[in-house]
Amino acid sequence: MHVFTGLVEDVGRVVEVSRRAREVYFGVASPRVCIDLGIGDSVSVNGACLTVVSKSDQRFTAAATAETLRRTNLGLLTVGSRVNLERALRVSDRLDGHLVLGHVDGLGRVLHLAEEGEAQLMTITPPAELLPLIVPKGSITVDGVSLTVATLLPDAFTVSLIPHTLGVTTLQERRVGDAVNLEGDIVGKYVARFFSLGARPVFQEHSVVSESGVSLDLLRQHGYA
Repeated sequence: MHVFTGLVEDVGRVVEVSRRAREVYFGVASPRVCIDLGIGDSVSVNGACLTVVSKSDQRFTAAATAETLRRTNLGLLTVGSRVNLERALRVSDRLDGHLVLGHVDGLGRVLHLAEEGEAQLMTITPPAELLPLIVPKGSITVDGVSLTVATLLPDAFTVSLIPHTLGVTTLQERRVGDAVNLEGDIVGKYVARFFSLGARPVFQEHSVVSESGVSLDLLRQHGYA
């Protein structure tokens, strides 16, 4: 499993778009990200985890499958488009954002933009299935950028973009109506899945067992606790 932080390393530029069978290959120029990037490595492009199939000192090429194109805004990229880039997290790296898998949950739409002091308040409408995973002050990834949910509305949420974030990512280019890649917090997904199965914790003398049969003892036996 490849993990990212949602802290954008560089804004690259798409220099080539080619379609082969059902996949689309994107050539992206970014000398900074190409350092230590190898063929077969994963790289986050606008929040979508892609595999590097070729590279040089100045650019790399990564493939997007039909499923990735359906779930993300990568299909809208053209030569000249700017994209947020991040290499996969190494075990020795500091985790300053939050845990991001690069598995985009769906497309949101920019609903409103407003100035708030030096920051910009962006309101986004997410897919209906993603809304239950969004919580006030929780984490969410927008086009590969780790952000904090400022306000949760009935069918939308807001994030506050400070000048630094606007300056080092492509979010400064987003306008009302634009599609953005969204990834919910991985912890929230596991919690939602747990309760969707009707699993309620049952407390016993020496262990905590859920109705699904998962206990702390079982997790310890397999190295998860």
